[in-house]
Amino acid sequence: MNSFKSFSEKIKSGQINDFDAMAMDLFSYQSRHNKIYQRYLEVRGIHPKNITEVKDIPFLPVSMFKTTKVISGPENVFDFWYSSSGTTGQENSRHYVWSKALYLDHCVNNFESVYGSLEDFHVLALLPSYLEREGSSLVDMAAHFIEKSKSEQSGFYLYEHEALLEKMERLKNDRKKILLLGVTFALLDIAEISAKHTEYGELIVMETGGMKGRRKEMIRAEVHKVLKAAFKVQYIHSEYGMTELMSQAYSLGEGKFWCSSFMKVLIRDVYDPFAYTSGTTGAINVIDLANFHSCSFIETEDLGLQNMDGSFTVLGRMDNSETRGCNLMIN
Repeated sequence: MNSFKSFSEKIKSGQINDFDAMAMDLFSYQSRHNKIYQRYLEVRGIHPKNITEVKDIPFLPVSMFKTTKVISGPENVFDFWYSSSGTTGQENSRHYVWSKALYLDHCVNNFESVYGSLEDFHVLALLPSYLEREGSSLVDMAAHFIEKSKSEQSGFYLYEHEALLEKMERLKNDRKKILLLGVTFALLDIAEISAKHTEYGELIVMETGGMKGRRKEMIRAEVHKVLKAAFKVQYIHSEYGMTELMSQAYSLGEGKFWCSSFMKVLIRDVYDPFAYTSGTTGAINVIDLANFHSCSFIETEDLGLQNMDGSFTVLGRMDNSETRGCNLMIN
């Protein structure tokens, strides 16, 4: 537990002085205290003492969260988890979280490092399907954002589309900005009636991905074109996160995501999962330092591209992977 305290204090500080040094510390800790990760290394014939650089750290397949309890440390300190949404017939992931409060505060730090104080926003969360089930980390994050905004106008919406648009219209001259955080299919639903309304003031529309079988899949560019026209904004923002991660990356437009100081994305070769590629499409590996209590090195099933400016683009899902509940459309 001393290690938990040390790692958590670094996360709470909101700053990481040396990303690679902390990543190596976490690898050393998790290779000894995470039974699943330890067994994975053994099966691959990897000896932790031979890993001396971050680029050589093995990544745990995200599918392991569906079938095993991925934790680092004693089981008796884990009595809470988040679950993925998935779709009918799929097995959902479970991410056991050591501290819900730490997760929520970390989400706020991630958001505010990009967008500024949440007190400058009215937060309107359009998250049907997520609100209609238990265990959603996205719902807890949105609820915490609503609380931190300290706005009586902030709140959740299910299918009250007209009421939401009318509120946005009423708030257009307010000193606070509006953050409309929504699952993609719901934003497209509301966009169909948005033309009846005029302008919405200083508005950020942020999609979290997800069609959930409610609509046909669309490429991201098509989705953003529809939403930009409907809400009269220049850019559509996006959030990249998943149940198995504590951290989020944000896009301020054009589908280019930027990691927080606690997160790093590497692109692996789709034909050789132990090699990395630069400038070409590959699969996304994520280092999340805030995952100190589970596994910080996650091999996702998302396809992506590392951009020259340091951002990354999410291109869709690998062909042989399940369609996730938070599926991000192909670009």
